[in-house]
Amino acid sequence: MQIVEEIEGSGGLGGLARMTEAIAALETRRTELIAQLRSQRLASWEEIGQACGMTRQGASRRWSQQAQATSFGDAAAAYRRGRPPYPESAVDWLVPGTARSALDLGAGTGKLTQLLAARDLTVTAVEPLAAMREELVAAVPGVEVLDGSAEEIPLGDGTVDSVVVAQAWHWFDAAKALPEIARVLAPGGTLGLVWNIRDHSVPWVAELDRVLHRHTRQEIDTTPSIGTPFRLVERFEVRWEHPLTRAELLDLVASRSYVITMPAADRDELMHQVIELLDSHLDLRGRRKLSMPYVTRCTRARLT
Repeated sequence: MQIVEEIEGSGGLGGLARMTEAIAALETRRTELIAQLRSQRLASWEEIGQACGMTRQGASRRWSQQAQATSFGDAAAAYRRGRPPYPESAVDWLVPGTARSALDLGAGTGKLTQLLAARDLTVTAVEPLAAMREELVAAVPGVEVLDGSAEEIPLGDGTVDSVVVAQAWHWFDAAKALPEIARVLAPGGTLGLVWNIRDHSVPWVAELDRVLHRHTRQEIDTTPSIGTPFRLVERFEVRWEHPLTRAELLDLVASRSYVITMPAADRDELMHQVIELLDSHLDLRGRRKLSMPYVTRCTRARLT
């Protein structure tokens, strides 16, 4: 109570403002601590719920997405090895030919950054996780890489012609991200969103997803609505195949956010089931090199 009284001070609107600021800081720190406990497998959702005065279900509903969003740093190398790039036709569509600068927002390990840097563009990459930035710098030397988020972009007003978000929009707080993206875009600039989705119409891919979703299912909206101040929302889709080795497919699975945050025993069991699929499925067994079919879904919107 003494700490509360010190924050409140003489009360009034000033005291209320100080208390609100303190509560927000504590909540931010609590979320970070929960993410750390989950990523390092130091506590179950039941234990976290008890510590927060909540049920296991309540704690999981409130913080599981944040824990998953910050989990990629624990598997950054596997992410870099296992995740696919993006088809050139998708990048051509996402970034207008008139653009001279581009921001890869939520850049991860630089899968899209690398493709942007190969073009006649000034490229900046923004990524909040240090481990991912380390992989990005090693993979795409010479590109400016900054610590930041979609909700707080460390760039000046109107400084880029195109903002592209690859496999990350679903982690953003869109209500905060949209005005930030609009701020850094030059007039008439574009926002492009892209996801690689495994093609479930292929039987062995459908079986792989059945194994993965036996433990959890992550639903992602790959055709999200884009509101004010953007207009002329367009969609584009391309089917393609990505060659990969057996080891890279295992890295692809291991780098999924829900796999990273699983209890160790559940994660080991899942990886064992994937290995069994590779050894037994008629389309996979005995093959050292595979080809993962993808549907790449893109959204593009222009700043009014």
